[in-house]
Amino acid sequence: MRSILTCFSLFVLLCKGFSQSAQPAQPAQSARQTQSSQYLQPGFSGSEYLEMLKINAYMSDSMPIQAHIPAPAAYARIYRSPVVGLLNKWDMWVRNDHKVAVISIRGTTGDLPSWLENFYAAMVPANGSLQLTDSTLFTYQLAADSKAMVHVGWLVGLGYLAPTMLTRIRMAYGEGIREFIIVGHSQGGALAFLTRSYLYYLSRKGDLPEDIVIKTYCSAAPKPGNMYYAYDFDFITRNGWAFTVVNAADWVPETPFSLQAISDYNPVNPFVNIKPALRKQPWLVRLYIKGKYNKLNRVTRKAQKCFKSTLGDMVYKQVKKTLTQLRAPQYADGNNFQRAGIPIVLQPDSAYYARYPNDPTKVFQHHFFMPYMILTEKYYGK
Repeated sequence: MRSILTCFSLFVLLCKGFSQSAQPAQPAQSARQTQSSQYLQPGFSGSEYLEMLKINAYMSDSMPIQAHIPAPAAYARIYRSPVVGLLNKWDMWVRNDHKVAVISIRGTTGDLPSWLENFYAAMVPANGSLQLTDSTLFTYQLAADSKAMVHVGWLVGLGYLAPTMLTRIRMAYGEGIREFIIVGHSQGGALAFLTRSYLYYLSRKGDLPEDIVIKTYCSAAPKPGNMYYAYDFDFITRNGWAFTVVNAADWVPETPFSLQAISDYNPVNPFVNIKPALRKQPWLVRLYIKGKYNKLNRVTRKAQKCFKSTLGDMVYKQVKKTLTQLRAPQYADGNNFQRAGIPIVLQPDSAYYARYPNDPTKVFQHHFFMPYMILTEKYYGK
C-alpha cells in the first residue's frame, strides 16, 4: 500500500510541476479515410469473418480441428505458397465473382522452428532491413513513426513470405482484382498485421497500385508491436478496415510478455525531466521521491535488458540453426507490446463453458477455430 501511495504522490507532484495555465490548442480536423470499395464494405461482418475462418482452417495443419468445419462456399483456392523461413506458408483464394482475393496466412505448426518464430520476441524498428540470407536483404516500412517497433520473429516470417505475396497480388491486379482480404489466425493473425502495414507503405511509395482496397481480419492474434506501431496500424486502417477478433477466454492474444518503461512514453511527459518538477518540493520529500523514482526506473530497465537478452540473443541462436544465413538485427530497447486493430470481443457465456470448461491440461482449447466460430455465430450469426 505504501508503494502505491508513493507512486500516486509522485505522479501528482510531477503533473503539478509541469502544469501550465495556457489553454490547449484546438485539434486540427482529422483526415478522412478516402478509401472506397464497390465489393468490400468497411465494418465488421460476422458472415464474412466466418468465411475467412473457414478459408484459414482449410490451410492449417498447425492446430487440431476438433470438429468438421465446412468448406468456404463463396471462394476457391488458386495458389498455395511454398513453405519458407520458419515454416511459413500462405494461400490465395478468389471469390466466385472474381472481384475479391483473400491472402490467408498459416498459423503456428507443431514444429520447433515455427514456435521459435513466436519466441523470437525482441523488438526491432518498424522501418529498416533484415539480412535474411547472404544474398537476400529484406527492406521494409511498417509505420511512419520512427518510434514504432515490431516483433522480430514475425518480421522474419513476413520477409520470407513477401516475395510470393507481391507476385500474386500483382498477377491478381492484372486480372482485374482490386480488392483483397488479409486473414490469419494465431501466428497467422500476427503476420496479418505486419502484412497489412507492409502493403500499405508499398502502395504509398508507388510499388503497388494505390487503388488496391484491403480489409484485414486478425483472428486470435498475439500483440504485434509497441504502442506507436499500434497507433500507426489503427490510423492507416481507420474507418472500419481492420479487426482483431478475440475469444476472451483465449490466452494467446495476451502474449507476448509486455513491459512499459519510462522510455516508452511520448517525449513530452512529466516523468522524463523529473528534476525541475522536484525543485519546488522540500528537500526531504525531494530526496525520498527521487530515490523511489530511480528504483522503479532501474527495475524496468533491468527487466527490459533481460527480455532483450533472452527473447533476442538467446532465441536467435536457436533460430539460426534453421535459418543459417540470417543475421541478427540490432534489437530496439523496448518490450511494450500492444494490441492493434478494432477489437471484436467474443465473450464466453455459461453455454460456452459447459462445452469448453477451463481445463489446465488443455491450454489451447479456447484458441482453436471451432470456439471462435461458435461464439461468432452466437453474437454475429447470419
